[in-house]
Amino acid sequence: MARIAVASLCFLAATAVPTLALAVASAEVYTGTAYGYGRVEARIRFAAGDGIISSFFLWKDGSEAPGTFWNELDFEKLGADCHVETNAIYGNPSANHIQKHTTLADPCGTFHTYAYEWTPDAIAWLVDGVELRRDTGANAAAFAQNAAGGMQIHFNVWPGDVTFGGNFNPSVLPVHQYVDWVQFSSFKDGAFTLAWREDLGGALPSGWLTGSWGSPKNQSTHDPRNVNFLDGFLVLSLTADGAVGPAGAAPGAPSENGGGGSGGSRSGTAGTSSSGGASGGGGGASSSGAEGPGAGSPGSSGSVSASGQPSTTAGGTPASSGGAPSTGGSPGAAGLPSSAGNGPSPSASGTSAATSPPSGSGCSLSDHRNGEAGGLLFSALALVASAARRRRR
Repeated sequence: MARIAVASLCFLAATAVPTLALAVASAEVYTGTAYGYGRVEARIRFAAGDGIISSFFLWKDGSEAPGTFWNELDFEKLGADCHVETNAIYGNPSANHIQKHTTLADPCGTFHTYAYEWTPDAIAWLVDGVELRRDTGANAAAFAQNAAGGMQIHFNVWPGDVTFGGNFNPSVLPVHQYVDWVQFSSFKDGAFTLAWREDLGGALPSGWLTGSWGSPKNQSTHDPRNVNFLDGFLVLSLTADGAVGPAGAAPGAPSENGGGGSGGSRSGTAGTSSSGGASGGGGGASSSGAEGPGAGSPGSSGSVSASGQPSTTAGGTPASSGGAPSTGGSPGAAGLPSSAGNGPSPSASGTSAATSPPSGSGCSLSDHRNGEAGGLLFSALALVASAARRRRR
């Protein structure tokens, strides 16, 4: 009976949904905690290449669940020309409200500071302190009324296709997205107050998680080994499956192109790094508001796990200062990954960096010893669930 059940699920996985692409490995990292009204900023250099989507986005956990109101805000780099689009995606069913920005100077070759300002009455997208877009009225109300629990912070890089992102060719790999720092300022009484800052130089901060699921266009699988730290930067890589890691990455000097907010930081951000476990890169912002490579409070410490995979602690994320409380998220069926706006995402309990994508994705019925049948059953269910939740572009 077990063999019949597994065979049926394998047939369903092979015929009812697309097969997950396993030739390309992508990357996603995100906060386990959701943050309410406030300003979220990050200094980023997006990944270059036609057909490569490189993103910084906010997403309400559980948005993919049937009957749930979707909430997502995006900065997305698209196309061979490396342009940036801003998105407000919301509704049940969800609808995308897109604006294309073509005047931003070289977002794939230069660091810029990208920011969201979310208040009860408006949502604004800013680059280097200059407002690109402001949504009020119905767009702002859709988030104020339906994302009261806040949204998680995500970064990812993944391949698209001709319907979204461009003409992806694996021969361009590897490519990399770089994140220097990220910070959150709560909003209260008409003012933004810095609550925390992470200088992402040494290890994945406590409470941050990595993805291990298929990307939205089914052209890659997120691999925690493509989340690394190099020269004081978080590096998200898009690679061939057999060549994961930051090979060829060159993020440049931290002082390039300025940026940074004022005051404050979180300290003691424990975690581990697959690139050698160097200690963290120095902590908080300078009080003047200008970025200083040597400023700050104690940063993160790290080491390599016994398996050589990066790992993080899932707990210990500080709650946001002000703003809405964090969402606990609802786990998907049997604890399977649920989908994020720019790709499927696990619930807030997340997947630690030490967790690899489910094994046993093949459908062979031979030699099911030592629980292999159970692993195969889980893998088939995960494939069906992931495809069912994946956002349609």
